[in-house]
Amino acid sequence: MRLKNYIAGQWVEGTGSGTPLFHAVTGEQIAIASSEGLDFKAMLDYARTVGGPALRAMTFHERARKLKALAMHLMAKKEMFYQLSGATGATRNDSWIDIEGGIGTLFAYASKGRRELPDETFLVEGNIEPLSKNGTFIGQHICVPLEGVAIHINAFNFPCWGMLEKLAPTIVGGMPAIIKPATATSYLTELMVKEIIASGILPAGALQLICGSAGDILDHVNCQDIVTFTGSAETGRMLRQKPAIIDNSVRFTMEADSLNCCILGQDASPDTEEFKLFIKEVAREMTAKSGQKCTAIRRTIVPAKYADEVATALKKRLTDIRLGNPSVEGVRMGPLASKSQVKDVTAQVAKLMTVCDVAFGDLKNFEVTGADKEKGAFMPSMLLYCKKPLSTAEPHAIEPFGPVTTIMPYDNTGEAITLAKMGKGSLVGSLFTADDNIARQVVLNTAAYHGRMLVINRHCAAESTGHGSPMPQLIHGGPGRAGGGEEMGGIRGVKHFMQRTALQGSPTTLSNICNTYLKGAETFEDIIHPFRKYFDDLKIGDTLITHKRTITEADIVNFAGISGDNFYAHTDETSLEGSIFERRVAHGYFIISAAAGLFVDPKKGPVLANYGLDSLRFTQPVYVGDTIQVRLTCKSKTKKEDREGQVPQGVVEWDVEVTNQRGETVAVETVLTLVARKM
Repeated sequence: MRLKNYIAGQWVEGTGSGTPLFHAVTGEQIAIASSEGLDFKAMLDYARTVGGPALRAMTFHERARKLKALAMHLMAKKEMFYQLSGATGATRNDSWIDIEGGIGTLFAYASKGRRELPDETFLVEGNIEPLSKNGTFIGQHICVPLEGVAIHINAFNFPCWGMLEKLAPTIVGGMPAIIKPATATSYLTELMVKEIIASGILPAGALQLICGSAGDILDHVNCQDIVTFTGSAETGRMLRQKPAIIDNSVRFTMEADSLNCCILGQDASPDTEEFKLFIKEVAREMTAKSGQKCTAIRRTIVPAKYADEVATALKKRLTDIRLGNPSVEGVRMGPLASKSQVKDVTAQVAKLMTVCDVAFGDLKNFEVTGADKEKGAFMPSMLLYCKKPLSTAEPHAIEPFGPVTTIMPYDNTGEAITLAKMGKGSLVGSLFTADDNIARQVVLNTAAYHGRMLVINRHCAAESTGHGSPMPQLIHGGPGRAGGGEEMGGIRGVKHFMQRTALQGSPTTLSNICNTYLKGAETFEDIIHPFRKYFDDLKIGDTLITHKRTITEADIVNFAGISGDNFYAHTDETSLEGSIFERRVAHGYFIISAAAGLFVDPKKGPVLANYGLDSLRFTQPVYVGDTIQVRLTCKSKTKKEDREGQVPQGVVEWDVEVTNQRGETVAVETVLTLVARKM
């Protein structure tokens, strides 16, 4: 079977002999991958001229809904992916991480796109920056989609998740993508992309696929393109130095394999729950995906006084993990992805064995269940021990990308911190301790060297996602050896595919550009109360200036009685000496309640409910005898999805400013209301 590439809306076979791909368990050839003869420049042009405009015409919410639909479609097809995933050597649990973990990332970004981003094609970021004395000249940041292509070059270990965790924020951000999976396992990526294309959910040009070499595609990138790479640091450095990437200042994000560490705290003696959790986690990270994870634990840093117990416990646990054909019951670790991978890992282990002792494992003599170990890409778990890790460089520089870890003893927490840093940058570091002071010391002194830090104790272990599980809500990447890149991280990941631009101008002009009210912009007063207007009829800048209300002592007394808030500044004028208040002060919450009483129209109308409030600040005290007034301004509007049996509606954000009789601002807030849309 020859794999196909998806180019400019067509499935196309590459020419030439191609690269043969083999079943990791049986060693049988299952496919040929080739991208020879492809017009890579045409792929970029198609994405830029067809996919990009289609995605940029959609709002964040529309893109997010596409992503949710796609996630649901792929989840319904998951069993076909599981079936083929076995050819990569993955167990069912390994495949779950790759397949459903990847689909879960689509769901996560679909939710974040709809909940945390506006129903707009661009994002207004942060608050306005006053740039002039009288407020007629201001600054505001916005983020807009880049008008290029995101080229995602992925690793062999996660042919599904590796694609989807990059694709999710790319699509929400409004950029088309070209996926280039690692050739060895590209047959599984191809199957999933076929289902994505067949679904018809994404617009034409939003996604293209290369099975085989990336050819000269990186020679045709421009300043609007993005290249992301996951794989070896050596390959990443080579790609990063491509002339077109350097000449055009192309954004290049690299996530490289790293020498991640796991530290056992000095307090975690063998009789503690943390010790047991540590052993379980190290063994799991050694054997999950047969150790072929960029986040796998390569350096196991333990107190010297417990080193023997750690080695003994790990050997016992590893002995119970059966290696073999993942389809056979009882097998918990499958082969590596390919025979070439076995050769590479074996060579790296051999280098480590020149400076380390072997605590467990034999590269030549090991058992395989349900398969021929000579035909398949099998490799046993290897537990190494480095006696003097502080003065031995190799375990901190050589990474065997397989089921291998090295135990490194330390005498005090300072040494553990030094060892953690000797990896020169990692995707993740973890610490098992019940001592929060140790946790603070280790984290604050090693965080600069890690993209993610996991601290586990008995209280959070049951719900922990584990050392090796990047989550879409948090960043994935790391400094130094880990590549210096950053992926996911919630909405941060979406912004990677956008250009942040600083706008300068008058508040009215920038409000018009941003489609949101910015302080100082022109407003519109109407004889019709804003709360009498349907969502469709409200305009950004619609404003109500209310009548006034004088605050009395009875107001303060009554509110204290109703709320139970008897803070001295409201109820005991004799205690004010030395305080920040001149005399008895009104409750801040009473002021915003009174403000609502001033601006709310009491009659039944289009406003359905109060949806909440944001950014509340009390800026000046309000005393007995002060008179307040409110300016209510329509700040932004977001249409909500229609739901069966529910009145069509949208969320309106209102800018609320409360002033006193001297025109001083005493409180500000953003009020959100649900407002009916016209049928």
